[in-house]
Amino acid sequence: MSTQNLLLELFVEELPPKALKKLGESFAATLAASLKAQGLAAAGAAVTSFASPRRLGVHVAAVAPKAADKAQQLKLMPVAVALTADGQATPALLKKLASVGADAAVVPQLKRLPDGKAEALFLDSVVPGASLAEGLQKALDEALAKLPIPKVMTYQLADGWSDVKFVRPAHKLLALHGADVVPLQTLGLQAGRSTIGHRFEAAQAVVEITHADHYAQALREQGAVIASFDERRAEIVRQLAAAAAKEGLTPIDDEALLDEVTGLVERPNVLTCQFEKEFLGVPQECLILTMKANQKYFPLLDAQGKLTNKFLIVSNIAPADASAVIQGNERVVRPRLADAKFFFDQDRKKTLESRVPGLARVVYHGKLGTQGDRAERVRAIAHEIVKQLRMATVPYTAEAKDEFDVLDSKAQQAALLAKTDLLTDMVGEFPELQGIMGGYYARHEGLRDGVAIAIEDHYKPRFAGDALPRNHTGTVLALADKLETLVGLFGIGQLPTGDKDPFALRRHALGVIRILVEKNLPLNLPELLAGAVPAFGELISNPSEALTSFMSDRLAVSLRDQGYTAQEVEAVLALKPARLGDVPKRLAAVRSFAALPEAASLAAANKRVGNILKKVEGALPTTVSTELLKEPAEAALQAALVQVGPVADRLFEQHDYAGSLTALAALKAPVDAFFDGVMVNADDAALRANRQALLNQLHQAMNRVADLAALAS
Repeated sequence: MSTQNLLLELFVEELPPKALKKLGESFAATLAASLKAQGLAAAGAAVTSFASPRRLGVHVAAVAPKAADKAQQLKLMPVAVALTADGQATPALLKKLASVGADAAVVPQLKRLPDGKAEALFLDSVVPGASLAEGLQKALDEALAKLPIPKVMTYQLADGWSDVKFVRPAHKLLALHGADVVPLQTLGLQAGRSTIGHRFEAAQAVVEITHADHYAQALREQGAVIASFDERRAEIVRQLAAAAAKEGLTPIDDEALLDEVTGLVERPNVLTCQFEKEFLGVPQECLILTMKANQKYFPLLDAQGKLTNKFLIVSNIAPADASAVIQGNERVVRPRLADAKFFFDQDRKKTLESRVPGLARVVYHGKLGTQGDRAERVRAIAHEIVKQLRMATVPYTAEAKDEFDVLDSKAQQAALLAKTDLLTDMVGEFPELQGIMGGYYARHEGLRDGVAIAIEDHYKPRFAGDALPRNHTGTVLALADKLETLVGLFGIGQLPTGDKDPFALRRHALGVIRILVEKNLPLNLPELLAGAVPAFGELISNPSEALTSFMSDRLAVSLRDQGYTAQEVEAVLALKPARLGDVPKRLAAVRSFAALPEAASLAAANKRVGNILKKVEGALPTTVSTELLKEPAEAALQAALVQVGPVADRLFEQHDYAGSLTALAALKAPVDAFFDGVMVNADDAALRANRQALLNQLHQAMNRVADLAALAS
């Protein structure tokens, strides 16, 4: 049977633009996977997805009109149950045969084959392959059922009686196998060969598709529709770049906005518009957000990344004279920008400090009080962080004391004011601007250098890959804010579960980890967590153990995402390093050590030593008596430890972790000789304890940087 390419399209009313990309990908992938599973298409058959505002489609190459028949061997039942003593079929066997469409005539053809400890009867049969009509109907039903639909709507069919449920009302179904229509039905529709073109630009409203391979071209030429989501998106990118280049500007980079706009137009036409320059006095974040979120426009930036008064729109029509379209969009955006300017002007009439009492009227959490309570806790935690930084500073000079006093004062002021922009009109309209607007208003008031930046940055990092706070005050405040959230919510038992994390605690944890690691702060994570608890008074239980474990899990996930192996991460985190800034250095050292020829042997030996020491009852002996070193191998190991240990320790104290581990490579030969020639668990108690003490010293020397046993295969 010759194969033909297959095309299927469901024509609907406008689909949700933010969901269109996923809807198109799911529809094509599920339908194609079902055809392949049924044997109607080869496993490697090319699949092309189509998704426009009013259609979901898929093109599958080399689809057979009928799947090949399949031979199958069906197990019926044990011989002891199926046949009588004289070999006749029992009623149970006849009933089973009837259930699979056979009768007593096939009994002589049944096969007796081993089945565990007994024998069973098996029926050889041929399962007819599905026809394309049957298989495609099944695939279509499955594809529609599995669509990631944001919200289903119920609508009435043309008969006036029947109701169906789908994401949007469906009006046409197109199904072609080569040039032939495949008889399908769904959502009250019968498959045909026609579809509908662009609402306004199509050369003809109804587009007849003569062959599955002509679909995209016919829609583009006759229907003025670019059916492929990816092609339409690429065309928008091309036109945006070209239009921006004419102005010597750059369109804002926003992948989500690109996807959404691609879901709004069937044939894109990019046009350049502008607004009055007086609006540029408003913070550009406000203008950019209102243009993107409300109007789906692409603001244009100059070479320095500053907003200009020009922007790009992606129109769904391409009239010969586009002036009316341009003027209409300019007219629509003007009130939006005027609102932003009004909010900005009104907000600046009140100081941030005057808004502080209002935080007491904003509920943060039923068990944790108001935003005012929260601000006081953040202040207390920020003070504790500065205190811990003081204690970690060596030498602590008079100059350092003055710097920390200033840092503490700035952090206290920034913590008090950081949440006040939640009470402003601008943040009320655009919650995404919290922190950012606080920074603008603080600068307008002329607050101390660094405080405004800290207020703006205290939510950072907001997402993976986001920048970290830019100054010391912002770093302290960002840590304090995230620790307050983590300690508070863990303290009342509000933990993330599965994929549910309503308070973004995983993001807060990663934020703390990134700040500590990437800024290499001399702070101890357990002490940080413990130091935040007193700020809550009697409101919470101490969550340190659960929270420490949660932070460790987040750190492990983050490190694996960065490309470290599970063994490398386990080796370093097994020692529960308190200084997270050391973790990258330790990982690099472990990776360098693992490349040494001695690494595998030492890792295996370290694992063996650990297992031996785990079985020792009571406290581990720590003192080695040279007089009890009876065997040459144990004396040689002791001598090697005395020589290598201090070198490795000195390098460790200097944070040269790679050098410390490399020094340990010299222990390979004496360690191997020890295990070849020495019985650790000697009958003599004194000898046994002395050898255990030697292994204990070896274990401690080898596991300062990481638990090397984790590297053993």
